[in-house]
Amino acid sequence: MPKAIGNLVKLGIGKESTRGSAVSPAYWIFKTELDWQEKVEHAIEESSVGVIADATDAEIVRKWAEGSFGGNIKDKSIGLILLSLFGEVSSAVKGGETAVYEHTFSLLNSAQHPSLTLAIDDPWQDYKFPLAMIESLEIKYERGKFINYTASFKSKKGETASLTASYTPENSFRPQDFVLKIASNLSGLDAADAVNIKSATLKFEKNLEIDDVLGSIDPVDILNKQFVCTGEIEALFEDETTFKSAFLNDVAKALRFDIKNTAVTIGNSSNPQLRIDLAKVKFTELTRATPIGDLVVQTIGFKAFYSIEDSKMLQVVLTNTVSSY
Repeated sequence: MPKAIGNLVKLGIGKESTRGSAVSPAYWIFKTELDWQEKVEHAIEESSVGVIADATDAEIVRKWAEGSFGGNIKDKSIGLILLSLFGEVSSAVKGGETAVYEHTFSLLNSAQHPSLTLAIDDPWQDYKFPLAMIESLEIKYERGKFINYTASFKSKKGETASLTASYTPENSFRPQDFVLKIASNLSGLDAADAVNIKSATLKFEKNLEIDDVLGSIDPVDILNKQFVCTGEIEALFEDETTFKSAFLNDVAKALRFDIKNTAVTIGNSSNPQLRIDLAKVKFTELTRATPIGDLVVQTIGFKAFYSIEDSKMLQVVLTNTVSSY
């Protein structure tokens, strides 16, 4: 068997048409990290046979796979990850274009969000992992780095396959492509001014539960439960109003995390873009570092809530040349 470096392990994702039935990858991921493990659970035979040894045998009673992968956000493949995360998408041609599409993702009010197949193409044996459900997604907006993400998944055990990776050119997002906006409500975000910050992190969690039943070693389903969105912002401390006043006075805000690569033109005059709007956010923590001889920096923690006024927690729009997900 060959020895190999991690670069040679390729990762693909595809949307399942039948839940839990493996499909071929629609995209091969430009990954910067991959930690994917096959798991088993044993039942221990603890019956006493007159010796002090603790057990006489064990049998595998459950098999599944889990792990995480990450990379720089790409404008096409990220759509499948977002669909798995939020559950629902509506796609339409962007105004003024014929081959550029806007995909609006919203949070599906269900415990069964769409499932993916994760595919591993490596030098030893190829596998497809059906019923892959996303557990969490973390997006980092940092200076000096491409906008990147880490996604964690759970799935059924792997099925052997014969795969050949084929990568589709995609566009990335740079730190200069980022804009943060803050407004009193969701409808005010378009007109709001951009806010200068140093970095930001968004984290979405779905609290998965593997549905195990008698009569099967494999899960019959993997279900999402409560959906949670939290994050953190780092900025120079400039005034009392942008963050501190809202924090101390328990004032809800709407936030927009927008990345648009204006160096790339798609269609007639559009750009690849991923805009994440949070309808109702409260700042849960604010700390200031006041080092002698250096600038004062503030770190703001926040949590997103469901907005009754807007009938939504969030809205996400992805712009690219893919017609549908």
